Amino acid sequence: MRRPYASGRRTPREVTAVTTMLPAAADVRPSPSRTRAMRLPVRERLAPYAYVAPFFLLFAVFGLFPLLFTFYVALFDWNPIGEHTFTGMANFTRLVEDPRFWGALRNTVSIWVLSTVPQLLLALGVAHLLNHARLRAAAFFRMSVLVPYITSVAATTIVFAQLFDRDYGMLNWLLGLLGFDHIEFSASVLGSHLMIAAMVIWRWTGYNTLLYLAALQAVPQEVYEAASVDGAGGWRQLRHITIPALRPIIVFTVVTSTIGGLQIFTEPLLLDPTASMTCGAARQCQTLTLFLYEQGFGRFHFGYGAAIGVALFVMVVLAATVNYLLATRIRAERP
Repeated sequence: MRRPYASGRRTPREVTAVTTMLPAAADVRPSPSRTRAMRLPVRERLAPYAYVAPFFLLFAVFGLFPLLFTFYVALFDWNPIGEHTFTGMANFTRLVEDPRFWGALRNTVSIWVLSTVPQLLLALGVAHLLNHARLRAAAFFRMSVLVPYITSVAATTIVFAQLFDRDYGMLNWLLGLLGFDHIEFSASVLGSHLMIAAMVIWRWTGYNTLLYLAALQAVPQEVYEAASVDGAGGWRQLRHITIPALRPIIVFTVVTSTIGGLQIFTEPLLLDPTASMTCGAARQCQTLTLFLYEQGFGRFHFGYGAAIGVALFVMVVLAATVNYLLATRIRAERP
């Protein structure tokens, strides 16, 4: 009598058992991509690392090494000819006790507030108009907002210095027409801060406008059309559609503006040619980076200047940390 499922044929129970084992057996096999990568010559496997190596080499030479060397120099009393004496934390103690450092920090924060807040609000409004207004040659207007960004900072400083000039400036001429006395902006704390803030606003508003405009282009136009049908005007659309859609990019621009505000250097340096490193006889507009430049390259106190650089680095890291925390929170709140 011939047995069923003979001649090498399996019973249904055996077929089920083998089928159940197949996924487990397949898991231990190397993936096809990994198998092909293992068969490649060593030269081809190392090629991707060679392609990205120039970036890391340049970063190590021009970024990481200067940063670490700055931390090292901050621990010494370092003179221009290379002689140095280890002082430990003495430079940082001197920094905390130096009223010039705190004055430069106050100036930096003041200029940052006066420049960043109007700049981002203006950029948001201009981006909203460029995104919704029916303009002829819209591409021309969208690109023209970037012209101040590509203009030389030195040329911008010269023009604004003439605009705010006490005797022949346009602003003082307008004040004279209104019956007010002329103001010497560069001689006062608030006036010099307003001058620098105006230059920063002029230069960076167009750049932030393009960032906001690019983010607005990703918002479906049907959302605005539906809001218009429901009776929402331009102001309500800006509050309830535009700003919520731009929250991540707003956080990004706030933090980048903060970092840029902490590092502002060229505008106060060129504002007063007679006292470039102090930005006035009373240091009324000297920023942290300008104070660093004065101590490191004006007075050749390299160790103290490096300590100022370390303090500035810590502030930038704190700003980047705030950026990360805000971005994480906003991402978690989004549906």
